[in-house]
Amino acid sequence: MPDATPTDYSATLNLPDTPFPMRGNLPQREPGWVQEWNEHGLYQRLRAARVGAPKFILHDGPPYANGQIHIGHAVNKVLKDMIVKARQLAGFDAQYIPGWDCHGLPIENAIEKLHGRKLSRDQMQTKARAFATEQIAQQMADFQRLGVLGQWNQPYKTMDFATEAHEIRAFKRVMERGFVYRGLKPVYWCFDCGSSLAEFEIEYQDKQSQSLDVGFLCAEPAKLLHAFFGHSGLPHADTAGLARQPMYAVIWTTTAWTIPANQALNLNPELIYALVHTPRGLLVLAESLVEKCLARFQLEGSVLATAPGRALELINFQHPLAHVHPGYERLSPIYLADYATAQDGTGIVHSAPAYGVEDFNSCVAHGLKLDEILNPVQGNGQYDEALPLFGGLNIWKACPVIIDTLRAHGRLFGTETISHSYPHCWRHKTPVIYRAAAQWFVRMDAGSGVFTQDAAEQTLRQSALQAIEQTRFYPENGRTRLRDMIANRPDWCISRQRSWGVPLPFLLHLDSGEPHPRTLEIIDLAAEVVEAGGIEAWSQLSVAEILARIGDAADASSYSKSSDILEVWFDSGTTHTTVLKGSHAGAGHEHGPEADLYLEGHDQHRGWFHSSLLTACALYGRAPYKGLLTHGFTVDGQGRKMSKSVGNVVAPQQISSKLGAEIIRLWVAATDYSGDLAIDDKILARVVDAYRRMRNTLRFLLANISDFNPATDGVPEAELLEIDRYALSRAAALQAEVLAHYQEYEFHPVVAKLQVYCSEDLGAFYLDVLKDRLYTSAPKSLARRSAQTALHQITHALLRWMAPFLSFTAEEAWKLVGHTESIYTETYLPLPSPNQALLAKWGRLRELRAVVNKAIEEVRSSGSLGSSLQANLRLTLDAEDLALLRSLGDELKFVFIVSAVELQPGAQLAVQVRPASAPKCARCWHYRDDVGHDPAHPELCGRCTSNLYGSGEVRHVA
Repeated sequence: MPDATPTDYSATLNLPDTPFPMRGNLPQREPGWVQEWNEHGLYQRLRAARVGAPKFILHDGPPYANGQIHIGHAVNKVLKDMIVKARQLAGFDAQYIPGWDCHGLPIENAIEKLHGRKLSRDQMQTKARAFATEQIAQQMADFQRLGVLGQWNQPYKTMDFATEAHEIRAFKRVMERGFVYRGLKPVYWCFDCGSSLAEFEIEYQDKQSQSLDVGFLCAEPAKLLHAFFGHSGLPHADTAGLARQPMYAVIWTTTAWTIPANQALNLNPELIYALVHTPRGLLVLAESLVEKCLARFQLEGSVLATAPGRALELINFQHPLAHVHPGYERLSPIYLADYATAQDGTGIVHSAPAYGVEDFNSCVAHGLKLDEILNPVQGNGQYDEALPLFGGLNIWKACPVIIDTLRAHGRLFGTETISHSYPHCWRHKTPVIYRAAAQWFVRMDAGSGVFTQDAAEQTLRQSALQAIEQTRFYPENGRTRLRDMIANRPDWCISRQRSWGVPLPFLLHLDSGEPHPRTLEIIDLAAEVVEAGGIEAWSQLSVAEILARIGDAADASSYSKSSDILEVWFDSGTTHTTVLKGSHAGAGHEHGPEADLYLEGHDQHRGWFHSSLLTACALYGRAPYKGLLTHGFTVDGQGRKMSKSVGNVVAPQQISSKLGAEIIRLWVAATDYSGDLAIDDKILARVVDAYRRMRNTLRFLLANISDFNPATDGVPEAELLEIDRYALSRAAALQAEVLAHYQEYEFHPVVAKLQVYCSEDLGAFYLDVLKDRLYTSAPKSLARRSAQTALHQITHALLRWMAPFLSFTAEEAWKLVGHTESIYTETYLPLPSPNQALLAKWGRLRELRAVVNKAIEEVRSSGSLGSSLQANLRLTLDAEDLALLRSLGDELKFVFIVSAVELQPGAQLAVQVRPASAPKCARCWHYRDDVGHDPAHPELCGRCTSNLYGSGEVRHVA
């Protein structure tokens, strides 16, 4: 009796096979890949692969060498890495030298917490350098764990001896071009820092303050009355009585602590002021504010006369505490100033020139000498002990004491608590003040500088504004932001009163305060000493040793050595020169802007972008970059700022160990970085799902080309099946879009399009159609090799598209299909130009296929049909679509993945789905009438018999 057992034909199919695993096991495998990249010197090999290629330079904005990296650091570094890799694949020598900002206050604060605040300068510098070195090692490991490629074996550090020395030389050059001067000016001062601050280091927060209205008794009442009544006589019955009344100019302020340092009053020359009769005397107030002021003072009053502010110029008033303590027996003259307005307060501004830029400028313009400016507030926030009434008090704690003193002695007219925007230190988040101090400045506008050798033709403000217009901004709104900051900023205070930083190498005369006449030689010496032994070596030199080294016979006892350092924004702001032209010479463009791109968070318009622009314009009269790219901050899924107290902090180290760094990279790439980047567990779960889908698509591709050698098995383009040529045209069209996005540093559109491509173009269409041909055709047939030729090119193109952000996965897959050690030695795959006619034809075919699939699914839902191969179709189509489908001949069924298709003309599209009545082929699962035509193989259809035992079926389209 014959054996009726069905034959298992699965072994005759070309089933996919690949060692590329379905699960990435990223947390376990990524560290090994990072180690391999380092051990094999991958970054150096990439440089060797691009010798002679045009450079692309993304200059790294250095993170601060203090503490573990957070998710914001990860965003920044991954974005940079994606851009560098995208440019590398575009054929550029895309170099990336990571860097660290090493000097300054945060590290000093950390050292003081660890070792106390009584360290010597030498001790602080030694411990700070060691601390920064430890922090860099920790951060470097975390950055590399993210898959970031760079020159990790030789990063740049602002504390490297050579970089410190180059910075001193850069400062000298800025000085030679006429931009540096020393002066006493009010600058932002942080008591916690114990130092001046730059504009970059200021942020505004709401602050609760006690506002106060203070009366300054007129010292020259006759002049005041004449200013108001001089032209018409006193309009009052009792002129003597009016003259005997106390007369006050009433000021309004939110800084009670500045009252002890008052030296003048400011009125607007064009504003109309009123002399108001009240039970407390005659008050001078802005006419438009009289009603509000009287309500605030809780007084009734009437206006006796008015006069413009210019009529009151130089009339003297007494300090409000003059009658309380002889130490305040001084006059406050009225000066005219446009910044006195009637927007709020009383229209009169009290002027303490040590604590306000406008006050300072006004008083100096009216003849007040610098050594006459009162400055009782010390660097620690306390009044000098010698200050009458309030000596030794912290200024914030002194405010209520001052208010009570004014109230007790009849000079307080009103006080209330207000909330207002106030400058804060962006490190300590504490209020800062303006405080006059002798500092070194970089001048923004016209003026003379010290030791000028060849003055720049333009002012720094002019050249910086001009450079902004020549810079590309991503996004464009960054241009306005930076331009407004440059247009309105004051001179740049570059000196700091700290220990851990690059020195300002000046010897100052003890009597005159002037720098030594051979300062330029001293600066050269400082650079030489620092290059050999670091800033510590310069700190240890005495005045006598310095003068001896330059061969100067001057009396060393006549000079003091400046202990000021350059502020850290000058450190990082000059790395375009100290690094790209100095410690890593050749790592930047030789001519023009040193870097193609600077990339940081949008707060750096006031920070690194800003300081780099000013230093480069001071040195070269141009920007150091061709483009500026800014990204947003990280927030949680509800848009809230990351906060330990809220419990919404997401640490990159935890994501890497749980999900893999590849998931962080894909999240960054998939998010529009021009706004804030939201992250939480739900968002990451969606990213993981997207990764799995792309990985599975890649796995399918790899599995189906595992036995394909393009050199021996490749099919010429002209001989490819039509659908394969369409697939390559679709890939070429997509590649053009991908590369256009990469050119503009856009990644989230690429991720979105690749997800659609993998799921729709490939998974739901091309690969779905291709399975029958790949699995059932003869292994070396033209039909199968045509498909593999297209798949091989698509795989190589897809790997390159995803390599900038899915770095680990791309390299993992490259080991299976690549012929070089790294995908990053490659360039984007040259693909045939898109065939627009094919794209249009198959685009319509896919539309019709979607209609057919919907109809099949409806029948399947009813239970009368299993797989789509069990279906036979009858399609009614208009003439155009009928001709389109007939052009595919009998191969149309492969496109629709059904067993048979019948076409008929008609006015409207109609789809009829019928279960097939023919037997099912045991191998290809098509339902065909010729199943069993060969008695030797009763379960096979004619085409499977031919593919296995004959010449094989011939295909032309699909």
